[in-house]
Amino acid sequence: MRIIGGAFHGKILKVPSGLPVRPTTDFAKEALFNILSNKISFDEIKVLDLFCGTGHISYEFASRGVKQITCVDQSIKCCGYVKSISKELNFNLSVVKADVFSFLSSNSYPYDLIFADPPYDLKDIAQIHASVFNRNLLNPGGYLIIEHGAKTNLETLTYFLEKRKYGNVNFSFFKKNSEQ
Repeated sequence: MRIIGGAFHGKILKVPSGLPVRPTTDFAKEALFNILSNKISFDEIKVLDLFCGTGHISYEFASRGVKQITCVDQSIKCCGYVKSISKELNFNLSVVKADVFSFLSSNSYPYDLIFADPPYDLKDIAQIHASVFNRNLLNPGGYLIIEHGAKTNLETLTYFLEKRKYGNVNFSFFKKNSEQ
């Protein structure tokens, strides 16, 4: 795995075997951050990374200057790995070991961008959307981005903005405000 942009561009990170993850491809990750760089100012946002796994999306945000990033995953091994990389690269990541849905139901802190990369076979991926919007976890103008497989269609959910496809990786973007 490597960081593709920002201050740590090109930094290769060795991911230990045995982590229960499916990392986003570099191709899809690069496309995602190209889109985001035209929509947001990285040094002014607060990010929530759900189902963070190896933390690769959080490292991209941190490498680009995001100061407040919260990473949530239920795997103790993933959380330990993210903490170790955060310390190694001097990133200020807050790592929470928790079930994502429990975290969302108890959290009241709003974010500017929420990224969710659940297992593609998660039965009700749309519940992420419902939890975020029902609990008002996005600041005005904020984005929810859900990564999912080809069989998942989230286009009928409220606040849907667009879907982007990169190979087997799909990103559905949601924004409460109509401004883009």
